[in-house]
Amino acid sequence: MLDHLKARVSERFDVVYADKLDGISDEEAASLDGFAGWGRIDRKLIDRMMNLKIIASYGVGYDTIDAAYAAEKGIVVTHTPDVLSEEVADVTIGLLINTLRELPHAEAYLREGRWAKEGAFHLSPLTLRGRHVGIYGLGRIGLEIAKRMEGFGVEISYHARSQKTGVRYGYAPTLKVLAEAVDTLVIAVPGGPETEKSVDAEILKALGAKGVVINIGRGSVIDEQALIEALQSGTIAAAGLDVFAHEPNVPDALLALPNVSVLPHIASGSVATRNAMADLVADNLIAWFDEGRSLTPVPECADVAARASAKNA
Repeated sequence: MLDHLKARVSERFDVVYADKLDGISDEEAASLDGFAGWGRIDRKLIDRMMNLKIIASYGVGYDTIDAAYAAEKGIVVTHTPDVLSEEVADVTIGLLINTLRELPHAEAYLREGRWAKEGAFHLSPLTLRGRHVGIYGLGRIGLEIAKRMEGFGVEISYHARSQKTGVRYGYAPTLKVLAEAVDTLVIAVPGGPETEKSVDAEILKALGAKGVVINIGRGSVIDEQALIEALQSGTIAAAGLDVFAHEPNVPDALLALPNVSVLPHIASGSVATRNAMADLVADNLIAWFDEGRSLTPVPECADVAARASAKNA
């Protein structure tokens, strides 16, 4: 847990620390009124934490938490939207440029002394010029990515569960329609059953031989083996990945590919942004126990939050 979050929470509450959630004893679990942090919180763990009132998740994604079951039990689940959207969008652009222009490879070429010994680095076969960027998921982060992409003069389209009002980007009613229309697919959807392996061999084939995939959403959204095969065979041209299916383990076959740019899940990983996330976690806890309200409840817990607010109004 981030030191800033520890400090904020410990100054207000008695705290039990656990490196692994399954390491919490039954006695400790039963004593807890609130949870702050991240990890897999399933029905079994929720039942063990029988006095729990709030799960304040440190992150915008909460696919590892059974929020629907928490809501059934009258527990509110909160997350940290908005405060990380711009940071993640910034990294998405950097990862896209790294992938297209091979900047990590070029830097390694220089550092290894090869520029002086072997001459100029090869011309990058890919460019951002003239690309059509498709954004899979036009939520808070997706919108920030789209705003930044506008500055590069590229065409922008998107697919989401429903068409958004007030945006001028082209809308694709299905992910396959989007993949067929664009040559660059940026994944900005959360994980979970609805999106699991939704970017599969069929979608990658539809993207085409000049296609590039960028994933800053969740590793579970891509069929990782299908992605490896598509990159090896030339079905698509390249990929830039900040998230993976089984973090922190990344397949050797993926790392061995020269047309892949990888990052260790760092899109929101700046001190400023992580501190802002920590503050929102702490503020949710304090608001809940002091005032009976939650600042950023997840959609599944909207009714729980509303009932609590009405009761304490």
